[in-house]
Amino acid sequence: MGRHVVCAVSELPPGERKIVEVEGRSIGVFNVKGSFYAVRNRCPHKGAPLCNGLVKGLVLGPEPYHYVIEREGEILKCPWHGWEFDLTNGRSIYNPHKIRVKSYDVTVEPADDEDLSIETYAVSIERELVVLHVN
Repeated sequence: MGRHVVCAVSELPPGERKIVEVEGRSIGVFNVKGSFYAVRNRCPHKGAPLCNGLVKGLVLGPEPYHYVIEREGEILKCPWHGWEFDLTNGRSIYNPHKIRVKSYDVTVEPADDEDLSIETYAVSIERELVVLHVN
């Protein structure tokens, strides 16, 4: 399993994403309300760049003509055909037991001043890094 520093936490605020190339794979890293998730940037349907899609909530209809949006910011919609995936686990919204996009572990770790794999600056308020773990 490879460990890859993506960016400083301060560079990826809530609601934002960063698409990176890691070990020959395009992977999107998302900040969902302060928690970080990563999924493969390839829709399992037709290979679209999934991580370029809209991030939205889950639209539910508890009764006719009444809609409720839950889990705002947790659902990724494919830009080509609208397939939806749960960012927290990669599972399809429509068929979660059969269709999924590869998801990856992401951790937040203290910054190591000796880590030269990221660009550093003289002044820093947050000293934590977003780290992607590819297995």
